[in-house]
Amino acid sequence: MARDRTPLRRHRRVLAVCLAALTVGGIAAAGTPVSAASPPKGHDVSSHQKSVDWPRARSRGAAFVYVKATESHTYRNPYFRGQYDGAREAGIVRGAYHFALPDRSSGTAQAAHFLRNGGSWSADGWTLPPALDIEYNPYDRRRMCYGLSATRMTGWITAFSDEVERHTGRRPVIYTTTHWWNTCTGGSRALAARHPLWVARYGAADPGPLPAGWSSWTIWQYDDGGSLPGDQNLFNGSLSRLRRFADGE
Repeated sequence: MARDRTPLRRHRRVLAVCLAALTVGGIAAAGTPVSAASPPKGHDVSSHQKSVDWPRARSRGAAFVYVKATESHTYRNPYFRGQYDGAREAGIVRGAYHFALPDRSSGTAQAAHFLRNGGSWSADGWTLPPALDIEYNPYDRRRMCYGLSATRMTGWITAFSDEVERHTGRRPVIYTTTHWWNTCTGGSRALAARHPLWVARYGAADPGPLPAGWSSWTIWQYDDGGSLPGDQNLFNGSLSRLRRFADGE
């Protein structure tokens, strides 16, 4: 995921520097749609991208974007409002995400911080459901699961999700990797059944194998650099399906 700070390392990343092109469902590595039937392209940004040229991103094919709003229970992206509103003004479907640090405070507290600082949702066809970025600990690689057992981790995620749904009416999209989810939640199928999946897998021809509990993905982050600012994503469906997903379907 796009970071505000450089993490200690990106775990289990598959390097694809030897590939001349990556083609997935009609998308080339350069990020250019090759047909009208291609999956909608998207990206995600944080304060690292600062002032994004949204009309240029739109001209390069961006149909959707997730913007980092918050981290833990204190951090706020100082560029969030300009990025979030700028994307909408350029005709890009946008949503907000929260970077979880489960060892800092409760899921309820971090959800409340997120909701106060951009993590809202409205059924306007332009606002993606809130997203929870829950993955490797970027600040202590020895504590990949933040020192939490699988039971405590699933409890934390449940508390965050419940608070978001209570205020927005939507369960958050969960961004994660297969390895992290299976390791740190014990492959919780109960949680997976209640949330759309945004899976991260780089340098591969497809996003699978998926984390335990999911039989399909909604968004796939397939690279951390490309034609769009930030990380590169695909939506699993048509452009009209993307708009319906934003609308609450």
